[in-house]
Amino acid sequence: MLDTPIKKRSETRDRLLEAAESAVLAKGFTATSIEELIAEVGITKSGFFYHFKDKNELARAMMLRYLERDAALLDEIFARGDELHDDPLHGFLVGLKLFAECLADLPENHPGCLAASFCYQDQLFDQHIRDMNAESFLIWRRRFRARFAAIVEIRAPKEDVDLDALADMAATLVEGALIIGRALRDPSILPRQILLYRDYVKMIFRT
Repeated sequence: MLDTPIKKRSETRDRLLEAAESAVLAKGFTATSIEELIAEVGITKSGFFYHFKDKNELARAMMLRYLERDAALLDEIFARGDELHDDPLHGFLVGLKLFAECLADLPENHPGCLAASFCYQDQLFDQHIRDMNAESFLIWRRRFRARFAAIVEIRAPKEDVDLDALADMAATLVEGALIIGRALRDPSILPRQILLYRDYVKMIFRT
């Protein structure tokens, strides 16, 4: 069956977003030009403007794509943990182990996180994009905070702990470990940090 024009347009848009994300993660948003993106994808400049009216709209689409993929990945991983164990603590610990295994499969030269890259250059974007980026971190906070809320309904922590800060620690470890791992060319740093986080959570809640 021949591809429809709508499917082809969607595929071109996806390829533009993929090329843009790779370029932005490698060298930043400012240094990424429309000209290099259209050359990479093999379209004309008018073809680019058919999909995005300007780079700001491209940035919005990149962030939305990032949020959707990030949510889908975490939903899948932690749903598998829940399926493997009914206890919310043990299900969460299984999910963190699966998360670490997923992160261990990242390529050695993985360039980092789009949300972090946008944070470093937030003066380039309008308020809507800055709000979307902030929301990406708040989603992580709410996701992990909800996990801890479910755990404390069954078992109290061994000592007082700021559950919001504990939830934020997940994103903090991922972002920091991506930077250190890239600087040291050691992709094992990121999954090892997640496993340490897992051990810390286990220590806090284990009776």
